Amino acid sequence: MSTIIPNQSNPTGTGDNKELHSLILQLTNSEQRETALLELSKKRESFVELAPVLWHSYGTIAALLQEIVSIYPLLSPPTLSPSASNRVCNALALLQCVASHSDTKSKLMSAQIPLYLYPFLNTVSRHRPFEYLRLTSLGVIGALVKVDDPDIVSFLLSTEIIPLCLRIMETGSELSKTVATFIVQKILLDDAGLTYISATAERFYAVSTVLASMVTKLVETPSVRLLKHIVRCYLRLSEHTRAREALRQCLPEALKDQTFAATIRGEESVQKWLTLLVKNITENEASGVVPDEVGPPVIVIAPKTATASTAVLPPKGPPANALSLSFGGFATTPAAVADNWTS
Repeated sequence: MSTIIPNQSNPTGTGDNKELHSLILQLTNSEQRETALLELSKKRESFVELAPVLWHSYGTIAALLQEIVSIYPLLSPPTLSPSASNRVCNALALLQCVASHSDTKSKLMSAQIPLYLYPFLNTVSRHRPFEYLRLTSLGVIGALVKVDDPDIVSFLLSTEIIPLCLRIMETGSELSKTVATFIVQKILLDDAGLTYISATAERFYAVSTVLASMVTKLVETPSVRLLKHIVRCYLRLSEHTRAREALRQCLPEALKDQTFAATIRGEESVQKWLTLLVKNITENEASGVVPDEVGPPVIVIAPKTATASTAVLPPKGPPANALSLSFGGFATTPAAVADNWTS
C-alpha cells in the first residue's frame, strides 16, 4: 500500500493516517460507506498520496463504482433525491483525486472507468441536483485532461465525450459550460484532437455551431472565464487549414469587432488570442506564436443536490443512444463549410 504523506499542519501524520485507513476500510462496508464517503471527500486535500491509497486498497474502487451504478435506475424517470445525489457526488470527488494523480490517472483510463460517468453527462434535466451531478462528473474528466497526455486524448476520442460536452456547453450552467468547454479545448490542443474534429465538415460544424451559439449568449450575459476558453478553441481551429477556411465564413461577428472589449479588458492573454484569431482568418496563412495557454477553470466539487431525464446508458462503452449526439447528426451543413472538405 502507498505511503501517506501527511499535511504540514500535522508533521507526524500518525493520527491522520490511522483515521484515513479506517475510513477507507469503511468504504467496503455498505452500512458505514455513506459517512466514510462524506469524511473522505472533505479531507481529500489533506494527503498527497490519497489517490494511490484509494486505487490500491482492496475493494475500494469497486465500492465507488457500486455507488455510481446504484443510481442509474433513478436517472429515468427522474427520481434521484438530493441526498442520493450528495452521496454519489462524494464518490465522484474521490474519483477526481484518482484522475488528478500522476500515478493513478492512466490506470483509471485503462480500466475505462470514465465511461461509468457518461450516463450522468447524458442527462438533460436542469434541476439543481442533476446540474451538480453533471458538474462533478465533468470534474473527473477535466482532471484527466488537465495535464497534456496524448493517450488520454486518444481514449476520449474513442468515446462520445465531445458530443456530450457540446450539449452541456449549450444547455448547462455557466460553470458546467466552462468545464465542458475546457475539456473540448484540451482535446483540440492535442494534434490528434484537432485532426479528428477537423476531419469532416460535420464534425467541424458540430463544434463551431455550439461555439457560435455560446458567443451569441455571452453578448447578453458576458463571462470572461467562459469566453477565454471559447476564444482558445476558435484559435486552435484556426491553425488547421480547412477549419481556418471555414471560419472565414462562420466566425461570429462579435469576435471580430469590439463587442467584448469591456469584458476582456485587463485579460491580456485573451486579447492576444483574439487578435491572433482574427489575423489567422483574414490572412492567407496564419503567422505568429500562440501565447501561453491560460490555466484550466477551477473545478468545484460541490456535492449538494441533483434530478435526471434521458435513458440509462451502459457503463461498458459509449452511450447507447450516442448516434443522436454524434458529429454526423447535423442534418444540414452550410455549403460554404462543406466545400472546404470536398475540394
